[in-house]
Amino acid sequence: MKVLITGGTGFIGSRLALRCLRRGDSVTVLGRERNPREAQNREMLEDLGAEVAVSSVTSRESLPELLRGVDVVYHLAAAQHEANVPDSVFWDVNVTGTRNIMEASVEAGVKRFVHGSTIGVYGASLEGHINEQSSLRPDNIYGITKLEGEKAVRSFADKLPVTVIRISETYGPGDFRLLKLFKGISRGIYFTIGRGENLHHLIYIDDLLDGFSLASTSPSAVGNVFVLAGKEPMTTNQMTAAIAAQFGKKAPAFHAPLFPFMALAVVAEGIFRPLRIQPPIHRRRMDFFRKSFVFSRENASKVLGFEPRVGFEQGVGKTKQWYEEMGYL
Repeated sequence: MKVLITGGTGFIGSRLALRCLRRGDSVTVLGRERNPREAQNREMLEDLGAEVAVSSVTSRESLPELLRGVDVVYHLAAAQHEANVPDSVFWDVNVTGTRNIMEASVEAGVKRFVHGSTIGVYGASLEGHINEQSSLRPDNIYGITKLEGEKAVRSFADKLPVTVIRISETYGPGDFRLLKLFKGISRGIYFTIGRGENLHHLIYIDDLLDGFSLASTSPSAVGNVFVLAGKEPMTTNQMTAAIAAQFGKKAPAFHAPLFPFMALAVVAEGIFRPLRIQPPIHRRRMDFFRKSFVFSRENASKVLGFEPRVGFEQGVGKTKQWYEEMGYL
């Protein structure tokens, strides 16, 4: 197939591009170079035969040519971690940009459209197992605009076969968000903020890519929304213990109270955001220590046939190996 991956220079997008190249697809990547790692991903993908366009879904005029002859669009481009930009940037990319790529895909005759959304649309922690019908209460600009992006995608369902994937916390080779955690634990300088009993339901990158493949090919995926999460939920304490075990260490014992760090995050945002500087600490970064999620995989299993295969202990072992091979540890 011929595929277009927006956000293809990021972690998930670049790994999806690698998967598509390996199975023989013709791959076009639409991505940015906001940091050296995205530039490295661009070079890697170009070396392997992908066509890479350094642009944005906000550039409506560039999309028709990129979509010419494309069978499947994987839409992963998003404003996500930026805490140093105004809210308008999130609206421009996550909502208007999504409408742009949808409209251009309809005009180009794209056969399937898979939209990468986020568990952030659920907001704060909820009781019990969360599923596709659970209440949506996003509590930050990223979650709010990603939910609006979902609505935009679903509004095109009568014009284009669409599928929405709500992506859980994703890790594995190619991910740098957990690198600081690995480094801190390996050097004995990590401490947990809060009690560490909040739950994460992470998914290993290869399992997520399996889900995307199913979403792009299964007839039953069309018109549906799926949450993709890993094999088992675990607390922050269990996560750090599993990572520590990879280094032959005990789990970090020190816990700092959450409230002072939340207060500091609010102050840092107030100081740095007007200056367009990424704050060293912000509230969304604190979500790692305070939000809890446990997801039901029933719908993804029943409708897509999706079953994650990689448990966290195995996944962190593979991730550590990649960090070491790349010289990051």
